[in-house]
Amino acid sequence: MFRNLKLQLLISGIAAMTLLVLGIWAASAGHPAWAIAVMVALCAYIVLVNLWFWHFVTDPIAELTEFARRIASGSYGSRLEAATDNEIGRLTDEINNMSEKVAIAEKSRTEFISQVSHELRTPLTAIMGWSETIAFDPTVQGDSLRGIHIISKEAERLTGMVSELLEFTRIQDGRFNLRIELIDIAAELEDALYTYGELMRQAGMEINYTPPPAEIPLIPGDPERLKQVFLNLLDNAMNHGGDGKMVDVSLSEEADSVRVCVRDYGHGIPEGELPHVKEKFYKGSSKNRGTGIGLAVCDEIVTRHNGELKIQNAPGGGCLATVILPLKSY
Repeated sequence: MFRNLKLQLLISGIAAMTLLVLGIWAASAGHPAWAIAVMVALCAYIVLVNLWFWHFVTDPIAELTEFARRIASGSYGSRLEAATDNEIGRLTDEINNMSEKVAIAEKSRTEFISQVSHELRTPLTAIMGWSETIAFDPTVQGDSLRGIHIISKEAERLTGMVSELLEFTRIQDGRFNLRIELIDIAAELEDALYTYGELMRQAGMEINYTPPPAEIPLIPGDPERLKQVFLNLLDNAMNHGGDGKMVDVSLSEEADSVRVCVRDYGHGIPEGELPHVKEKFYKGSSKNRGTGIGLAVCDEIVTRHNGELKIQNAPGGGCLATVILPLKSY
């Protein structure tokens, strides 16, 4: 019945104009009762048309808008049943087709990344192992030794990138799980600081850690995943805030959550890039090499803990990363 909205709207317009003309004619011809009846009918017709438009046009478009928003946020492959067989119904079918094609493309990309990452792990492990072995050879000196150290360092960097890519594929295909237990968040943070602190000191950076004023109770969390978040934030602070030569780390307890802050004193992030820094593969204007998915993985981990990861520019310069985690079980 409503297969052509343009025709329906044209018919509705013609009918409304016809009633209006009849009302004007009845009034000018001296038939006030007829004129009132026609005007009442016109008003009722306008109300009915508005209700029809609301039900068959406005509501479906609003539903389509929400559906498109879900697809844009990553719900690839989802479908929306077409409620009517008209232009809006055909638009719904086209959006469904688009959603399925994007899902297929995304799956192909994820599988490709996973396969390449797995293939890279073996040769990178061999390169790292042999470079470390050769570095201990006393006959290797001077530029040759420096070259071996560069090879080892670059292989280690590539290994880290491969690990991030594998984490990304686990998120994409649903193999990303948490092992929740009660943990000492202060101990986990301090362990990450100990693990990464020496590397930062070798890079000439000072770490200022402000522990909580009182003991924080055990909180629910995955210790390995949260340590991964802390190490990634420290790595970002060193790579992007190296010019400031200092990183501040603090842990505090609030009413119903704990807050971990990592602040560097670098150049900060351009305001236009801040809303996108946690998006997958987004690197912005940064010249630092990497996959662009480290923060996306961190955000996924924190979100699955019912927490929040905030990335913002700190007052006075630099970047401030804040991890907020709930105190109680969920």
